[in-house]
Amino acid sequence: MLAAPVVPAPEVWRPVFDPDPYPYPYVPVGGLLGIGFASHPETGDDLVMVVSNDGHGLFDARTGEKIARDRDPGWEHSTPDAVPDLSCPGLGPVAGERVRIAGLFGGGLHTTTEDGWTLEVVSPAWPNDRVLLSTDGGLPHTGPHGERWWHVFHADRSTLRAVGFSPSGRTLAVATSSDLTLWARDL
Repeated sequence: MLAAPVVPAPEVWRPVFDPDPYPYPYVPVGGLLGIGFASHPETGDDLVMVVSNDGHGLFDARTGEKIARDRDPGWEHSTPDAVPDLSCPGLGPVAGERVRIAGLFGGGLHTTTEDGWTLEVVSPAWPNDRVLLSTDGGLPHTGPHGERWWHVFHADRSTLRAVGFSPSGRTLAVATSSDLTLWARDL
């Protein structure tokens, strides 16, 4: 694990944000607390809600476009730790819904997809976390690196907050205390 370099995810997974300079195709989000997934009510596309110290934001997971922003969401009921189900009020096209958030306060995202993609977070040099992606539901330790498993993210400059797939399996997200990285694919 220590020797495996960060490599691009397999071609089926495309970076949503500009991948140059690789390996961090991300958007900066200072003070990121957590993220959650929602579906666009009209298109069914994946949306990513980001909760940070500076408010809430909603991104289109296919394009990376920020489609809604609330800088003052009323924190007494708008942080994931304020309610038992770790959710926050939605905004933009998901206003009126609650979006479950995974991150600093707990919770979790999907670590597998229906067609066998799997994520694992390992920390052989703690506190630096590594995010491993594998195919066919196999553990990353079986098969060659870059063929059956990929070290796609190394959290060595910020604290890992959440890692997971959207419920549809079309989006892969890695959130740290300072940024959001997304990959998308077609099904």
